[in-house]
Amino acid sequence: MRILVVEDNPDILVNIVDYLSLKHCVVDAMYNGAAALNQIRQREYDLLVLDLSLPGMDGLALCRQLRTEQNPLPVVMLTARDTLDDKLGGFEVGADDYLVKPFALPELWSRIQAVLKRSQKQQVRRLKVADLSLDLDSRQASRGGQLLSLNPKCLKLLEILMRHSPHVVSRETLTDQLWGDDPPESDGLKSHIYLLRSQLDKPFERALLQTVHGQGYRLVGGED
Repeated sequence: MRILVVEDNPDILVNIVDYLSLKHCVVDAMYNGAAALNQIRQREYDLLVLDLSLPGMDGLALCRQLRTEQNPLPVVMLTARDTLDDKLGGFEVGADDYLVKPFALPELWSRIQAVLKRSQKQQVRRLKVADLSLDLDSRQASRGGQLLSLNPKCLKLLEILMRHSPHVVSRETLTDQLWGDDPPESDGLKSHIYLLRSQLDKPFERALLQTVHGQGYRLVGGED
């Protein structure tokens, strides 16, 4: 599994990373809340171990923003604050568990396993490319936490492109999967690409939908 640990105490961070690595986890480590939020938007993780007290964006604000963006990433929150109000505050912003410092590393591992078991039972079927997310059950798409207004054909088009990302999907394949044996007489694919792009890319600084001339279209994220 891939875990992101966000902790501004270097000693605690190193201990957690070393221990989870021994448990055969792939672990990324960060000190800063805002940078961690950007990292989560760009990469898939199975779980977040999150310190409450961070420089800039603290753990509560980071967790709250994830839930605002409808990101279901499981969160185990770490903190030296042990009052009931502190714990309730963590759960209110969407944390899945709360571990008070100092703690034993085996206990952290036990909490991680328990949270993952619960989240797997409740997991939403979701596709993700960079900061773009598509909930396959509710048929809602969002980018950077902002809901996209897409008609059913554009949603289907987006799903196809996300499933194949970052590879190119040919115009013929897209037309066939969208309309089957009854394609529109006009260039319906071009019209739907335009509608999708107006929602997906126009309001944002970076474009995800690319036209590959002579081949088709693709969705790219990160450094692709």
